Amino acid sequence: MAAPVLILEETDSTNAEARRRAEAGEVGPLWITARRQTAGRGRRGRKWESESDNLASTLLLLTRKSPAEAAQLTFAASLAVADLLDRYVPPALVTIKWPNDVLLDGRKTSGILIESGPAPSGGLWLAVGIGVNLSQTPGETERPATCIAEHLNQGVIAPPSVNEAAQALAKTFGVWLDRWTTLGFQPILDAWTARTPGLHGPCTARLTNETLTGTADGVEADGSLRLKLPDGSLRVVSAGDVFFGEAA
Repeated sequence: MAAPVLILEETDSTNAEARRRAEAGEVGPLWITARRQTAGRGRRGRKWESESDNLASTLLLLTRKSPAEAAQLTFAASLAVADLLDRYVPPALVTIKWPNDVLLDGRKTSGILIESGPAPSGGLWLAVGIGVNLSQTPGETERPATCIAEHLNQGVIAPPSVNEAAQALAKTFGVWLDRWTTLGFQPILDAWTARTPGLHGPCTARLTNETLTGTADGVEADGSLRLKLPDGSLRVVSAGDVFFGEAA
């Protein structure tokens, strides 16, 4: 079931707005969408550029699950974004790069950042932040980027507006959230794996204090990446920048 969507003209960050509301006792579920962000953030504190015609939206919700279980929603979020893209671009162009970068024709078109904290009423509040490039491709990105407008499917005359994309994302995410809540993580992981190429090939993982190069060997039951090193040892990577393919 889709959560309601609140549209703000401007905010510093939809995740920050969700945090403020959560710490004040609001529990959601509520999507907070901004037409413009002045201080958008990505993973590892990176700036996330937020053009006015692109989507910046955060789902605020309460869960009684553990932080480790709640982290599984990053996989559901990437599937929801992929389903959103499928509506406007050729689905064959849509893939996911471990763990949650959604790619369009091999280039990044979405960013996902999940934050959490103890809720005043008990349990854990979650802020599932999602940015999607709808009409504009940000400049000076670390990795090649693109937007929906550059890859429209035949018969689609324009990318979605912020309002349309926010409502569509609320629906696609609602489907995966319901599956996660009722069926657990395995169906989410199976669907995610089907959209994620490169899980069994050359791979480089840039971690906080080291860079590892080897061969990807699939994922663990929690979605962590298995990386087989040249000496035959196995490392399990739960977070980092990962690059697949011979050019990694």
